[in-house]
Amino acid sequence: MNRTTKAVSVAAALLAAVWTGCTDPTVAPKSTVTGANVFNDPNSYRAFLAKIYGGLIVTGQRGPDGNADIAGIDEGFGEYLRLYWYLQEMPTDEAVIGWNDPGLPTLNTGTWGASNEMVNAMYYRVFYQVMLVNEFLRQSTDAKLAERNQTDPTLKTNVHFYRAEARFLRALSYWHGIDLFGNIPLVTEADPLGATPPKQATRDSLYRYVVAELNAIKDSLPVKSAATYGRATPAAAHMLLAKLYLNAGVYTSTANYAGALAEAQAVIGAGYTLDPKFAHNFQADNNTSPELVFVAPQDGTNTQTWGGMTFLIHAGCGGQMSAASYGIDYCWGGYRMKQQAYNRFAAADGRASFFFKTGQQVNVDTIGQFSNGIAAPKFTNKTSGGANGAQSGMVDTDFPIFRLADAYLIYAEANLRGGGGTLAQAEAYVDSLRVRAFGNASANIPAGTLTLDTLLAERGRELLFEAQRRSDLVRFGLFTSVTYVWAWKHGVIGGAALDAGRDLYPLPANELIANPNLTQNPGY
Repeated sequence: MNRTTKAVSVAAALLAAVWTGCTDPTVAPKSTVTGANVFNDPNSYRAFLAKIYGGLIVTGQRGPDGNADIAGIDEGFGEYLRLYWYLQEMPTDEAVIGWNDPGLPTLNTGTWGASNEMVNAMYYRVFYQVMLVNEFLRQSTDAKLAERNQTDPTLKTNVHFYRAEARFLRALSYWHGIDLFGNIPLVTEADPLGATPPKQATRDSLYRYVVAELNAIKDSLPVKSAATYGRATPAAAHMLLAKLYLNAGVYTSTANYAGALAEAQAVIGAGYTLDPKFAHNFQADNNTSPELVFVAPQDGTNTQTWGGMTFLIHAGCGGQMSAASYGIDYCWGGYRMKQQAYNRFAAADGRASFFFKTGQQVNVDTIGQFSNGIAAPKFTNKTSGGANGAQSGMVDTDFPIFRLADAYLIYAEANLRGGGGTLAQAEAYVDSLRVRAFGNASANIPAGTLTLDTLLAERGRELLFEAQRRSDLVRFGLFTSVTYVWAWKHGVIGGAALDAGRDLYPLPANELIANPNLTQNPGY
């Protein structure tokens, strides 16, 4: 972890005593002092922005637990990226987790309901982020700065950057919202506080809003540099646009593969390169990887959480594995691969080098037995040089939200779906990942033979456990389908089709009671 994250974490601590949790997007964050008093300190703008960034990793106002942002769930389980990972990985052909904590068993099997604790908490996390951004934007206009006699040119320049970054983070959360839940409320800084419950927006209108926001701010974000690691840059906005356009057919029924390809090209041309060592992207010093476009930074000393990479590293370790081998204090014995994920990897594929097979069987016959399913500890609290992170209970590894390899795969998929570019270039991008994985060109794709099926499998190998799989399977029409089944899909050991409507998660049942403007997703 680098010093930038430490500075952001310290800034977040400045705000910790001020803001407390609230998830109604039409209500400002509760405060022990007035907004005017808080923002009389010019440093408060940076501190507030740090709180918004921190919302992807930390769970409350005091260390790894205590004074949680959202209620109704154990604070460690209620961390943003941990929840997102659960919803993106567990119902798919990749991950299975043996714990019986409320909400997890039905995520394993695709049989969740509208009161699922993990699903509900993710919904509230999305809107907690939206609420924070909206309040920051209300308090950081040029007019507000003028009211406070804050006329320093450097401060004004920095606040303009901060506002663009906040809008990016809101767009990121709204993307998660429309991808997971579909039609949800659209609330911005322009909406009056304390108004009537917000109306439900269509998925299409939300998509168009997020796209417009990103196009409006992409050139106003801080440029890529060592000093801006962990912050949203123009390349991060291009990558998020590529994701939106790649899934436009799902969100709006109108595909935009040309847009996805163009945005992927923008990322590819932004100065990032593949890390020669695949594993380095997931190690405790991955802040030095040249491949990571946007991350959720984590620091074992300054950004402590029971979610994020703390969860991913500890929970991926169990059975006969040694915790010390991964730079941690003990194994939690949580998630493993379903056999469908394991069987995608060839023996010589270096991306399988971290698989742990001793004492493990390939097939997941019993969900609650850690030995069922090959363990895949992709993430570690060890550096590329073999040193441990700063602490063994909390970790130093950053979560890779966007990386260059995914931009290569987006280009290839968009090309195959008619979005432009050339097949030769698409295959060259995929081959570059395979050369890194195999150490040579032995597994390269024969010219002219790349298919969508091949590409989906390649995404599964390259992006395993990176919270991508559910969205990929939905886009390929396979998530609920009987065409492709996997272990425990629909609660059947051999797999079966999911119920209609499972491409979306339900809106929380309590929200439907509290807000009569909301209509539940079909099938719930």
